[in-house]
Amino acid sequence: MHESHPLRLIRRIVNEVLAALDGEFGKLYAAEGRPSIAPERLLRALLLQAFYSIRSERQLMEQLHYNLLYRWFVGLGVDDRVWVPTVFTKNRDRLLEAEVARKFLAELLAHRQVRALLSDDHFSVDGTQVQAWASMKSFVAKDGSGDPPSPGRNGERHFHGEQRSNETHSSTTDPEAKLAKKGKGKEAKLAYTGNVMTENRNGFVVEAELRQVSGMVERETAKDMIVRYSPGAKRITVGADKGFDTADFVSDMRDFNVTPHVAQNTTNRLSAIDGRTIRHCAYEVSQQKRKRVEEPFGWGKTIGGLARPMLRGVKKLDFKFTLTMAAYDLIKLPRLIGAAA
Repeated sequence: MHESHPLRLIRRIVNEVLAALDGEFGKLYAAEGRPSIAPERLLRALLLQAFYSIRSERQLMEQLHYNLLYRWFVGLGVDDRVWVPTVFTKNRDRLLEAEVARKFLAELLAHRQVRALLSDDHFSVDGTQVQAWASMKSFVAKDGSGDPPSPGRNGERHFHGEQRSNETHSSTTDPEAKLAKKGKGKEAKLAYTGNVMTENRNGFVVEAELRQVSGMVERETAKDMIVRYSPGAKRITVGADKGFDTADFVSDMRDFNVTPHVAQNTTNRLSAIDGRTIRHCAYEVSQQKRKRVEEPFGWGKTIGGLARPMLRGVKKLDFKFTLTMAAYDLIKLPRLIGAAA
């Protein structure tokens, strides 16, 4: 591999971040015993899956058999055996309870070369729909009413005239998935909501969390992410779209020592953002910068495997979503660190 290959720098930083997490892995060993796959190798393999759009963990194991670049990145020798997919999946699931993906992202942001690229004062928040790995045919009435699918492996199911909602129906395949629309006139799908907080200097994701769909999930998750990342000792600005223009959200931001640079929603209503905020030039800058919060969503869905992850349940999808956002931060580093050098 050429010395300038971007994976060289990424692997070095990943190794340094994983070394800083040795204490966390030690606690995991103490609680559950030493796993058959070292968490360090498992995390490197999952990052590769996001970098190279590998659809499933089974395909990832298959490609590790013959791809020397992948073996080098993960830390497998040429003659080392590749793991059985089911063993890999079980070991990955052991990391969920310890919130390893979120700790990896936090440690990555604390790395000396990454920290120098972040803004300390200006941030943006937003959410996106992440489609569930469940068919609409599985979304049936909780009380058992409704017509069953016709016989056969993939039988037809007729929904014409049937009123379905999250209160009366649930998915038999993924009960935690909820019916949601991206916007007016859009098709309703079973989905979750992935939320991020980005800094405005280079667009790095600094907080990420996936939750069940609800009318207030983006605002509630944004509050939690902001408090986690900036507990209020220092004033920051947070940009957001019109969906965050509510009196409660704006009031909470001011209580958190946050200047809410939220886009005004004046459609048949008064905006919660007044002239005190919009008169400053920093507000206009935040409104321009906040659009970059869509970039990790775009990368995650086109490259990172978030278009429709082959996982079910909030915990597994939150782990996948958070680690994919960390992968997005990592792929930005070769260009930015090279430019800084």
